[in-house]
Amino acid sequence: MNGAWVVYLKELVDALRDRRTLVTVLLSSVAVGPLVLFLVSTLVGGIEKRAEARNVMVLGIEHAPTLANYFARQTYTVQPAPADFEEQLRKSRLGEPVVVVPADFEARLAAGEAPLVEVVTSAANQRASIGMGAVLRLLRGFSQEQALLRVATRGVAPGLLEAVRVEERDLANAATRAAQLAAMVPFLVLMAMLYGALNAAVDTTAGERERGSLEPLLMTPAARAALVLGKWGAVASVAMLIAVLSCLSFLPGQWLLRSEALAAMFRFGLREAAWFVALLLPLAGGLSALLMAVAVRCKSFKEAQANGTVLLLVVSMLPLVMVFNQEGEAPWHLWVPALAQSTLMARVLRAEALPLADVLWPVLVSGALAATSLTYVAATLRAAAVK
Repeated sequence: MNGAWVVYLKELVDALRDRRTLVTVLLSSVAVGPLVLFLVSTLVGGIEKRAEARNVMVLGIEHAPTLANYFARQTYTVQPAPADFEEQLRKSRLGEPVVVVPADFEARLAAGEAPLVEVVTSAANQRASIGMGAVLRLLRGFSQEQALLRVATRGVAPGLLEAVRVEERDLANAATRAAQLAAMVPFLVLMAMLYGALNAAVDTTAGERERGSLEPLLMTPAARAALVLGKWGAVASVAMLIAVLSCLSFLPGQWLLRSEALAAMFRFGLREAAWFVALLLPLAGGLSALLMAVAVRCKSFKEAQANGTVLLLVVSMLPLVMVFNQEGEAPWHLWVPALAQSTLMARVLRAEALPLADVLWPVLVSGALAATSLTYVAATLRAAAVK
């Protein structure tokens, strides 16, 4: 253990000495959380601002004074649509859907017919597509009001048109709804930790081989287990540090939320951050060892970095199982590294209880992954020393 401690300090100093890489990794892990929150809140704030404005863009409103009266009673302001609104919608220069009223609107409405009203938008125009729902609900409200007036003038009770009363009941509590908003946090924290571990793992294995400092290190009387444990400890420490900083960055990052509704829904406090760190630390040790096992067999830094990037891509795809799986959690999810941590972190965001058995399984799997990978690294270094 004394030899492992010496190697650990040496590798940790080497990792901290490369300040440019270290600053880049640390800033990316610390800044990515607040930056994403700021961008999301800016998007949501823009949507809320347009919803509060209560504007509706209409072409031909002069043909429909009845419809204009309904818009005014619903506190909506009518804005005339530009003549080239279709072209502007296609090029995303216009951010509102356009209601097109025909010239015979009032005549057909008075005759008891149903005039055709078009709502024009573009699926490629995200801003216009977001406002589509509000405009359609507004027009359906006008249609329902006119239908009730028609049956009332004929002496028919309007209640007869409603054969069934339908009420919605949402079983999701406030924590579950807030978890949908914070669902991006586990993925961002996981990716920051992985990229931090990649640089350290590649530098301490293939990087030393390329610089020619690995062979002299293998000639020392230190045991191979001490060398491997020391190197792994340094890589895991860097990964754990980045995981902690990334989790904590979301706490002050909430100050950047520009939407009051978003700030009220986003729940990520010290409790959630502490659970995230506790769940990620074993995974940081296991994935650090796996990245070392991948990099130690490579002859150059670039080759190791390319192979490590492929591994990171595979690991980053595992949490997507939760997105594409429509049948809920399965027991085997807790046996897969990264997927298990994402599953448990999602439970933390939903304020659900975490049974001890569910927490222990990912820890055991991460420990087994680390032990297997470190055994392979030690065998590879032993073979290299013999050659």
